[in-house]
Amino acid sequence: MTQVVGLTGGIASGKSTVSRLLSQVGFPVVDADLIVHRLQQPGQPGFERLVERFGTTILDPNGSLDRQRLGQLAFNDQTARKQLNQVMQPLIRDTIMAQLAQLKDTAVPAIILDAPLLFEQHYDEDCDLIVVVAVDEATQLTRLMERDDLSRPAAQARIAAQLPLAAKLARADVVIDNNGDYNHLRRQVAQLVKRLN
Repeated sequence: MTQVVGLTGGIASGKSTVSRLLSQVGFPVVDADLIVHRLQQPGQPGFERLVERFGTTILDPNGSLDRQRLGQLAFNDQTARKQLNQVMQPLIRDTIMAQLAQLKDTAVPAIILDAPLLFEQHYDEDCDLIVVVAVDEATQLTRLMERDDLSRPAAQARIAAQLPLAAKLARADVVIDNNGDYNHLRRQVAQLVKRLN
């Protein structure tokens, strides 16, 4: 039977790197972030609903979604974040469930569900195993500021908007510690691969 493995972690924890490593060894990945990006393209249902809810101020001069502007709005205003989730989460859930159903018909031992909001959106209820990528707060903050070119307060607001790491760790079946170097991370992923095969 194909297992569904929920993969999550805080923003800038290295979850995408773990997801990529698992994909490279043959596990199919359902990537919630990629699904969001597709749904928010012009002409897609997420794009249309976001413009209806927030207006054209969230668009760039080319008429595409200005992700940075939408992110600032959502991470600095709890009401806006709630509205964003009300608009997007049903579309995201439908797409994720359709992809999981399609992949369960294949002969793979495990499907990776890469979802930053795995617990917050209750995707963990559809998973057989939960993997949390953990990193200390100082490293997370530094990585996020560098990766997304954010100020310290903006990065802290994005971290604070997610479920605290301790709450995620309490619900994890497997914890991957990403405070070390890349080789340390790869060794832990290799152990996970053995468990999944």
